Amino acid sequence: MAEPLHPAASHHLPSFITPPGETDVLMVIMAILLVLAVLGFGLLFLRLHTLPERMAHRSQKLQFEIVAVLGLIALFTHMHIFWVIGLILAFIEFPDFGTPLRRIAGSIEKIAGVKPGEGAAEITADTVTTDKNAAAVTPEIRRKELDHA
Repeated sequence: MAEPLHPAASHHLPSFITPPGETDVLMVIMAILLVLAVLGFGLLFLRLHTLPERMAHRSQKLQFEIVAVLGLIALFTHMHIFWVIGLILAFIEFPDFGTPLRRIAGSIEKIAGVKPGEGAAEITADTVTTDKNAAAVTPEIRRKELDHA
């Protein structure tokens, strides 16, 4: 049985006003829309925030780890200067100093008669000298000393 309306109540109510005891469809739609908007904004923010890291990773930069750490610092401290520095580092191409130095080290090991890559393995605590004249000792003398010991 329908209850009679109060005399001051409007006889015509808009469609978005729900009767008591029923589900408010507009509120449910707006709640879903709000959750999707927050998730979308969060994904967009994180995608933009990791832009320098993705750029450095895609181009195989040597400074990838530095850019990644700067991005994390910027994320947790909310200091945007770290993000800007990471973005600049992602664009910069540093010269490769490692390859020429490895080639020089390999050549020096070859001249010294050591197999390349095993020069550091030969140095032990017994072979390290504290003598001031150690620079005058040649590799041949050093080998003879080690053979007699």
